[in-house]
Amino acid sequence: MKSIQRSAGRYGRALLAAAALSTLGVLAGCGGGTEQIEPFNPSRIIALGDESSLITPEGKKYTINALNATTGVLECENNPIWVQTLASSFGLVFAECNPNKVAAPQGLMRAKVGAKVADFKGQVDTLLAGGIGPRDLISVLVGVNDVLELYAKFPAQSRESLLAEARARGKALGAQVNRLANANGRIILSTLPDMGFSPLAETDRKVDSTRPAFLSELTREFNLEMRVEIINDGRLIGLVLTDENTQVIARYPSSFGISNFTNAACLTTPALPDCTVKTLTPEATKDNSWNSYLWATDRLYAPAGHAQIGRMAATRARNNPF
Repeated sequence: MKSIQRSAGRYGRALLAAAALSTLGVLAGCGGGTEQIEPFNPSRIIALGDESSLITPEGKKYTINALNATTGVLECENNPIWVQTLASSFGLVFAECNPNKVAAPQGLMRAKVGAKVADFKGQVDTLLAGGIGPRDLISVLVGVNDVLELYAKFPAQSRESLLAEARARGKALGAQVNRLANANGRIILSTLPDMGFSPLAETDRKVDSTRPAFLSELTREFNLEMRVEIINDGRLIGLVLTDENTQVIARYPSSFGISNFTNAACLTTPALPDCTVKTLTPEATKDNSWNSYLWATDRLYAPAGHAQIGRMAATRARNNPF
């Protein structure tokens, strides 16, 4: 009973926090008299987190990379990852993918392969040491590697202990995001995709039908504690609900232009970031159906998945009263 009460308390706080964000956003948008809200116009974007937000110095991404149909040369501007979509909505680019050779690109790539919440703290430390301000748009997506690390420990470790650790890591992420907000940055924070709908979960379902539900639970508890922990003033942090988007896509895939949300489009070799439109499964290659795959690998989004997050992030950044 106490466990249920604690869970209900967390969900209640998260719902209240979401309501506060929504209400404050509406109030800020309404204004009074001739008062106007100045549109947010960031001077730079800083991508923090794991490989979901990473572009390598060679312009490769941890998804399906696009190639020029004639020359076979990598085209990093195509099949954009979510932070590229967010950046381009404000006319910003990252130095790692700057085909038009924009002078002094104002996109800073600070995400790292395999990053977990503990590593994210180091990213925040480094960023704050250099200073941030109210025209810095900071994107954050991290925690999938934490959830998968915990998931791999089951059943050697108990379900409850792993869920407790997921909550602790979500709370720790929220605390680090608050550091950025308290330093007067402007943050777009994405919840984790619901990993219970990933190809990894579908594969493990064949061994144990309860595995997808457990992966979803780990994801949910991480996201919930992170949402409860973050500053909910409706201004400094714009929340992107990627987990809920994953769930809705799984129920109504065609409404989002998704034809496959259970399989990975990339072959297992070569490994990311070397997956391209030429290294896909036969099913994904047929009629270029990879365009409507949600997942590139058993745990990382394909371009269609990134497009979903990117659009939500861009909308949130423009509508949030930063």
